[in-house]
Amino acid sequence: MDQVKTVSQSRIFKSSHVLPPDTNNHGTLFGGKLMAYIDDVAALCARKHSRCNAVTASTDSIDFIKPVKVDNEVCLEAFVTWTHKTSMEIFVRVLAEDLFSGERIVCATSFLTFVAIGDDGRPTEVPKIIPQTEVEKFLHQTAPDRAKVRKQRRVQSKNLIEKIGSTLLWEEDVKSSEL
Repeated sequence: MDQVKTVSQSRIFKSSHVLPPDTNNHGTLFGGKLMAYIDDVAALCARKHSRCNAVTASTDSIDFIKPVKVDNEVCLEAFVTWTHKTSMEIFVRVLAEDLFSGERIVCATSFLTFVAIGDDGRPTEVPKIIPQTEVEKFLHQTAPDRAKVRKQRRVQSKNLIEKIGSTLLWEEDVKSSEL
C-alpha cells in the first residue's frame, strides 16, 4: 500500500462527564474505566486511519499521572504516531478539566498497538503516517525504540508462558502437596 495520511487525519477526541458511579471510594475515576476509555478511543483511531477493522495487539503502558475527580470532564485524544506494514502505534493523552474553573491537567498517557484486519480476517496493510507538528515528529522519531522494546517484551511473555504453562497455579500446589 502506497497510501499516506497525516496524523491529523486519524485524530480522535472523546469526552465524558465523570459521575459518582464511575468513581472509587476516593471520588476519582476507576482505573479500569479509564483503561476501557483508552482502548475504545484507540480502536476508533485505528479504524479511522486504516478504514477497516482493527484489533488491540498490545498496550505498552498506561501511566496514571493524576487522578480524574468526580464532576470533571475527562477528555481523551488519540492519534497514530507510527505505522509498520499492518500495525499502528497509537498514543492516547488523557486530560481532566474542572468544568467550574476551566483548569486542565494531563491525567494519563498510553501507547497501544493495533493491527488492521481485512475482510478476509487476516492482517492487512495500513497507510503510512506523516507527522507534521513538533510533538507528532518527536513521537514518530521515538516510535522505533518503543517497537523494539515491544518485541523484546513479547519474547519475554512467550518465555514466561512456556515456563508457567496453562495449569492453574493452585492446582499445581495441590498436586505437589499430595505427593
